[in-house]
Amino acid sequence: MNKIIAYIRKDEWSPYVAGVGLGLVAILSMWLANQTLGASGAFESMVGALGKSLGMIGRQAPPSLINNSYWVNLMRPEIGWQVWLILGTILGGGIGALTSGTWKLRTMPDKQWTAVFGTSRVKRWVLAFLGAIVLEVGAGLANGCTSGLAISGGLQLAPSAFLFMAGMFAAGIPTALIIYGRRY
Repeated sequence: MNKIIAYIRKDEWSPYVAGVGLGLVAILSMWLANQTLGASGAFESMVGALGKSLGMIGRQAPPSLINNSYWVNLMRPEIGWQVWLILGTILGGGIGALTSGTWKLRTMPDKQWTAVFGTSRVKRWVLAFLGAIVLEVGAGLANGCTSGLAISGGLQLAPSAFLFMAGMFAAGIPTALIIYGRRY
């Protein structure tokens, strides 16, 4: 038992151990909660819930913004499963950092980022924000995010999951080479 606790407290895990752990979480999620892992819809659900609540407190939003087929049939405006999944992920990551002794707040990333993009915090935040927007739009176009398509879809042996994973690597590797070159 002491070896397991010591391993859990390590600041880096083997990707194979982490992959098996993630697979078990995905299986348990489907078995116990009847839900697949996926987080991209959480942001849209929260925006819909905010819009819905603004309408409830006297500020009437135009009906087309909240009462349309997207919010009624596809993405329910509520604080649901995906929102709790994101909150649990943040909490779990924080607990992991605390138990491994690597918890620290920082506004600037490691040497890899600064070597390529410089030390500007504004540039870092703007690029992170724009990257998140591109990621969310892409997830919406694909009808799911990396976790929803690759992990949950792969777990169910869905052909679209394997097509997505191949496309993700086919786009990610050249992008990393363009941005970072052969330095990393």
